Amino acid sequence: MNIFKNIKFISIFILSLCITGMSCKKSFLDEYNPSSQTTTNYYVDAAGFESLVTSCYPLLRDITQQRVLTFVGTDVFAASGLGAIYYNQPSPQGSAFDQYDIRLNASAPELQSLWDMLYREINRCNAVVERAPGIPDEPDSLKHIRICEAKFLRSLCMFWAVQQWGDVPMPLTETKAASQVVTKVPSKDIYAQIITDLTECASTLPVSPSDAGRASQGAAKFLLARVYLTRGWNFNNSLGGAPADFTSALQLCDQIIASGKYPLETNWNKLWPVHNKNPNLETASSAASVATANASKEVIFAVQYANPSAYNGDPSVGTTTIGNNMHEMFSNGPSGVAQQARTSTYNRWLPSQICTWAAYRLFDPTLDTRYDGTFNSVSYATAKGNVSLATNNPNPQNITLSFNVNDTTAIALPWNNPATSPDQFGVDISGGTKKYAVVNPNQYFGLGYKGSTAYVDNLGWGAPMFWKFFQPGIQYGDGYSTFNDPLFRAAEVYLMAAEAIVKGATGAALGGADVYYNKVLDRALGANAGMDPQCAANPADVNDLTTVGYRATPANISIDMILDERARELLGEGNERWYDLKRTGTLISRGEKYNPWVAYGLNGTPLIDAHDYLRPLPQGMLDNSNPHIDQNPGY
Repeated sequence: MNIFKNIKFISIFILSLCITGMSCKKSFLDEYNPSSQTTTNYYVDAAGFESLVTSCYPLLRDITQQRVLTFVGTDVFAASGLGAIYYNQPSPQGSAFDQYDIRLNASAPELQSLWDMLYREINRCNAVVERAPGIPDEPDSLKHIRICEAKFLRSLCMFWAVQQWGDVPMPLTETKAASQVVTKVPSKDIYAQIITDLTECASTLPVSPSDAGRASQGAAKFLLARVYLTRGWNFNNSLGGAPADFTSALQLCDQIIASGKYPLETNWNKLWPVHNKNPNLETASSAASVATANASKEVIFAVQYANPSAYNGDPSVGTTTIGNNMHEMFSNGPSGVAQQARTSTYNRWLPSQICTWAAYRLFDPTLDTRYDGTFNSVSYATAKGNVSLATNNPNPQNITLSFNVNDTTAIALPWNNPATSPDQFGVDISGGTKKYAVVNPNQYFGLGYKGSTAYVDNLGWGAPMFWKFFQPGIQYGDGYSTFNDPLFRAAEVYLMAAEAIVKGATGAALGGADVYYNKVLDRALGANAGMDPQCAANPADVNDLTTVGYRATPANISIDMILDERARELLGEGNERWYDLKRTGTLISRGEKYNPWVAYGLNGTPLIDAHDYLRPLPQGMLDNSNPHIDQNPGY
C-alpha cells in the first residue's frame, strides 16, 4: 500500500481552497469553492482523517532540503570553496553561516523558511491529534496509531526547532485562526513533552508498518534515544538533563540492536544508489539503481521519494521541488573539460554544501571503503572536446589537447598519496606529462590562483565529486532523485550508544564504547576488518601527511573520535552535523579547527562564540508577535 495515494487529491484540495469564483452573477470578492470541500466537512470520517495523517509526511521533504542551517559552518561543510583563504586573497567573503558575522541575523531568509516549515508541520500534526476523537468510523486501535504517527512527526520538528532556537513556542493544539500571541516555552519543558510523546509512540506504533515510509516503533525509539542523548548533555543547563539520560539513550539503542529488525548492511555501498564511476559505462536504469538502497533493512526511517505519486513537494509552501536533490547539493561536480551540456550523464551540480579539507582527510582512502563510496576522484569526458593551453594557464604553451568520450580529463589524488614530482602532474603544470589534470589535495578548491593572482586553468578541476547519493539516469530537466533520504539508520544507533557510554551510561549489552564504535568501522573496512585505518593526524593542515589510527580501544575512545567516525559514516546524511556539534559543545572548537571560513571570521579573527549555539529568531516572527517577544541573546 502506498501512503501517498491521496497526495494528488490533497494538493488539489489545498489549492481549491485558494480559488475565488468569478461570474457575471457574483461579486469578484465572493468566495467559491468548486470542490465543495473544506477542512470542516472533509476531515470528518475515516477517509478524510487518513488523508490528513498522510498529508503530514510530504512536508518532511521540504524541511530536510533546508540544509544551510544544518551543515554549513560546521567542521566538514562550508558554503563555498576554500581557495580564496588558502591563497590569501584580499578580504575573502564566504557565507554568513560559515563566518558567523553580522550578516547572520534575524533577517536571514533561511531562518524564516525553516521556522515556517517546522511550524506548518507541527500544526498539521496537531490537527490529527485534535480531530481524531471526532472520527466515528476509524477503529480506535488504528486511530491511536495514527495519533502516534502525528506525535512522532511533531516531536521530530519540535526537536529540530528547540535545538536551533532554544526556547520556542510549543503549540499542542491546532491553530485555526490568526493570532499575534506568541509564548516561548522553556527548553526543558519542550524536551519533557517530546519524551512523553515519544515514549507513547514507542509502545504504540507498529514494529512493521503496513505502508512504506510510515513511522514505526523503531523510528520512535531511535528519535527518543537521540533526544535523551541530547538532553543528557544539558546545553547551558537549560534542558533538564541528567546523567541518567545517557543510560536511557543506551538502553533504547540496545533495544533497537537486539530486535534484529535493522541489521547493518554487510556492504556499506548497498545503502546508496548503484552507479558506475564512469557514467558513460552506466548500465543501471534510474529505477533499478535505487531499488536495493531503498529496500535496505538498515534504514529505520527515511523521507520517501520512490513512490511516483509522492514526487511533488508541498503545495502549501509554493514549492516546485520534485524528488530528492541530495545528489546535486554536496561539493563538486565533474571537470568542465569535454562535457555534454545539461544532460543526465553527470546530471546537474548545484552545491550549497562544500566539503572542507578535513572532510576528505578524516578517511583512510586505502583501507576505508567509505572514501571511494563517498567521493568520485576521476572525471571522464562525455563528449569530444578540445582544450587550449595557450593563455591564462599556470604553464602557458601553444598546445591544444583533444579528448574523446571516456577519456580521463582529471584526477583528484587522495590526501595520503599526493604527486611529488613535476612529471606526475598534467601538462598544464610546468614539467607535467599527463594529458589530464592532476589535482593534489592541497589544491582542492584553489587551482584558480597562482600566488596572489587569479588565473584560469583550462584543464584544471576543483575537487572530487560527492558521489555517495548520485543516481544515474535522471533527466536534466527534472534533476531530482527517487532515492529515499535515510534520516535514521542502524549505524548511527551504534555510534549513539558509544557516545552515551563515554558520557557515563551503564549496563551496555555489547561491552564498552569501543565495541559499538568498531562494529561500524569494521563494516566500512570490509575485507580489512580488524585493521587500524589511518586518517590525517591534523585534518586541518592540507600539507601535513602525519597519520593517526582511528580504530577504537578502551583507552583512546573519546567524543572527538566518535564525531570523526560520525563524519565518515554519515557525511551529508540526516541533516544533523550542526546538531552533533551543538549537542557535544564542539561547534566552536571543531569549527575553528577544521573549517577555514570559521577560522577566518573577519580579517582573520574568528567571530564565532557561545551565542552562536542558538540561532536568531526569524524577523518575521518577531514582527508579528504582540506583545513583542525577546530575541535570543547576542543578536
